[in-house]
Amino acid sequence: MTKQESRRKPGEDHSLEAIHVRPLLLVPRAAEPAPIIPTMRLTDTQATTIRQLTAELAGPSASVRLFGSRLDDGARGGDVDLFLEVPTPVDEPALLAARLAARVSRALDDRRVDVLISAPNLARLPIHELASKTGQRL
Repeated sequence: MTKQESRRKPGEDHSLEAIHVRPLLLVPRAAEPAPIIPTMRLTDTQATTIRQLTAELAGPSASVRLFGSRLDDGARGGDVDLFLEVPTPVDEPALLAARLAARVSRALDDRRVDVLISAPNLARLPIHELASKTGQRL
Protein backbone atom coordinates (compact mmCIF):
# COMPACT_ATOMS: atom_id res chain seq x y z
CA MET A 1 0.00 0.00 0.00
CA THR A 2 1.40 3.40 -0.95
CA LYS A 3 1.39 6.40 1.34
CA GLN A 4 -1.35 7.99 -0.78
CA GLU A 5 -3.55 4.88 -0.53
CA SER A 6 -3.14 4.69 3.24
CA ARG A 7 -4.61 8.14 3.91
CA ARG A 8 -8.15 8.30 5.17
CA LYS A 9 -10.64 9.82 2.78
CA PRO A 10 -14.21 10.90 3.54
CA GLY A 11 -16.73 8.15 2.90
CA GLU A 12 -14.15 5.34 3.02
CA ASP A 13 -14.07 2.51 5.51
CA HIS A 14 -12.28 3.57 8.72
CA SER A 15 -11.98 0.09 10.18
CA LEU A 16 -9.34 -1.12 12.63
CA GLU A 17 -6.85 -1.73 9.78
CA ALA A 18 -6.45 2.03 9.42
CA ILE A 19 -6.00 3.07 13.06
CA HIS A 20 -2.26 3.78 12.75
CA VAL A 21 -2.58 6.18 9.81
CA ARG A 22 -2.23 9.90 10.53
CA PRO A 23 -4.47 12.17 8.47
CA LEU A 24 -3.08 15.34 6.90
CA LEU A 25 -3.91 18.19 9.28
CA LEU A 26 -4.47 21.54 7.62
CA VAL A 27 -5.58 23.46 10.72
CA PRO A 28 -2.95 24.36 13.32
CA ARG A 29 -3.55 22.70 16.68
CA ALA A 30 -3.65 24.57 19.95
CA ALA A 31 -0.85 23.93 22.40
CA GLU A 32 -1.59 21.04 24.75
CA PRO A 33 -1.89 21.67 28.49
CA ALA A 34 1.01 20.83 30.77
CA PRO A 35 1.52 17.15 31.66
CA ILE A 36 -0.47 15.78 34.61
CA ILE A 37 2.64 14.21 36.21
CA PRO A 38 6.14 15.46 35.35
CA THR A 39 7.42 11.95 34.59
CA MET A 40 4.54 11.00 32.30
CA ARG A 41 4.31 12.42 28.78
CA LEU A 42 0.52 12.66 28.69
CA THR A 43 -1.63 15.67 29.41
CA ASP A 44 -4.32 15.71 32.08
CA THR A 45 -6.94 15.71 29.32
CA GLN A 46 -5.37 12.72 27.58
CA ALA A 47 -5.11 10.74 30.84
CA THR A 48 -8.76 11.51 31.66
CA THR A 49 -9.84 10.42 28.17
CA ILE A 50 -7.95 7.13 28.50
CA ARG A 51 -9.54 6.46 31.91
CA GLN A 52 -13.02 7.20 30.54
CA LEU A 53 -12.58 4.98 27.49
CA THR A 54 -11.20 2.18 29.68
CA ALA A 55 -14.25 2.33 31.98
CA GLU A 56 -16.60 2.46 28.99
CA LEU A 57 -15.08 -0.55 27.22
CA ALA A 58 -13.75 -2.72 30.09
CA GLY A 59 -16.06 -1.70 32.93
CA PRO A 60 -15.71 0.59 35.94
CA SER A 61 -13.65 -1.93 37.93
CA ALA A 62 -10.89 -2.05 35.31
CA SER A 63 -7.74 -0.01 35.84
CA VAL A 64 -5.19 1.21 33.32
CA ARG A 65 -1.49 1.99 33.62
CA LEU A 66 0.82 3.82 31.26
CA PHE A 67 4.18 2.10 30.79
CA GLY A 68 7.09 2.18 28.37
CA SER A 69 8.68 5.16 26.64
CA ARG A 70 5.94 7.61 27.60
CA LEU A 71 7.31 7.55 31.16
CA ASP A 72 10.71 8.81 29.96
CA ASP A 73 10.85 12.62 29.92
CA GLY A 74 14.04 12.47 27.86
CA ALA A 75 12.38 10.52 25.04
CA ARG A 76 10.48 12.06 22.15
CA GLY A 77 7.47 10.75 20.26
CA GLY A 78 6.80 7.07 20.71
CA ASP A 79 3.67 5.03 21.01
CA VAL A 80 1.37 4.85 24.01
CA ASP A 81 1.68 1.55 25.91
CA LEU A 82 -1.30 0.77 28.14
CA PHE A 83 -1.60 -2.03 30.68
CA LEU A 84 -5.27 -2.85 31.27
CA GLU A 85 -6.03 -4.76 34.47
CA VAL A 86 -9.46 -6.39 34.54
CA PRO A 87 -10.56 -8.23 37.73
CA THR A 88 -13.01 -10.48 35.87
CA PRO A 89 -12.44 -12.95 32.99
CA VAL A 90 -12.31 -11.41 29.50
CA ASP A 91 -14.08 -13.47 26.82
CA GLU A 92 -12.48 -11.79 23.79
CA PRO A 93 -9.22 -10.14 24.90
CA ALA A 94 -7.96 -9.42 21.37
CA LEU A 95 -11.20 -7.62 20.50
CA LEU A 96 -11.14 -5.62 23.73
CA ALA A 97 -7.50 -4.62 23.15
CA ALA A 98 -8.20 -3.64 19.54
CA ARG A 99 -11.27 -1.58 20.46
CA LEU A 100 -9.48 0.25 23.28
CA ALA A 101 -6.40 0.87 21.11
CA ALA A 102 -8.55 2.22 18.27
CA ARG A 103 -10.61 4.53 20.48
CA VAL A 104 -7.58 5.88 22.36
CA SER A 105 -5.64 6.30 19.11
CA ARG A 106 -8.42 8.41 17.62
CA ALA A 107 -8.65 10.50 20.79
CA LEU A 108 -4.87 11.10 20.73
CA ASP A 109 -4.69 12.31 17.11
CA ASP A 110 -4.03 8.82 15.72
CA ARG A 111 -1.00 8.17 17.94
CA ARG A 112 -0.08 4.48 17.90
CA VAL A 113 -1.46 2.68 20.97
CA ASP A 114 -0.55 -0.78 22.26
CA VAL A 115 -2.76 -2.48 24.87
CA LEU A 116 -1.65 -5.31 27.17
CA ILE A 117 -4.41 -7.02 29.17
CA SER A 118 -4.25 -8.80 32.50
CA ALA A 119 -7.31 -10.83 33.56
CA PRO A 120 -7.86 -13.96 35.69
CA ASN A 121 -8.39 -16.17 32.63
CA LEU A 122 -5.33 -14.94 30.68
CA ALA A 123 -1.74 -16.18 30.89
CA ARG A 124 0.60 -13.93 32.85
CA LEU A 125 3.90 -13.28 31.08
CA PRO A 126 7.05 -11.37 32.13
CA ILE A 127 5.81 -8.30 30.22
CA HIS A 128 2.78 -8.19 32.55
CA GLU A 129 5.09 -8.06 35.59
CA LEU A 130 7.18 -5.30 34.00
CA ALA A 131 4.10 -3.22 33.13
CA SER A 132 2.64 -3.74 36.60
CA LYS A 133 5.86 -2.71 38.39
CA THR A 134 6.96 0.17 36.17
CA GLY A 135 3.63 1.51 34.92
CA GLN A 136 1.89 4.55 36.36
CA ARG A 137 -1.81 4.21 37.07
CA LEU A 138 -3.90 6.76 35.19
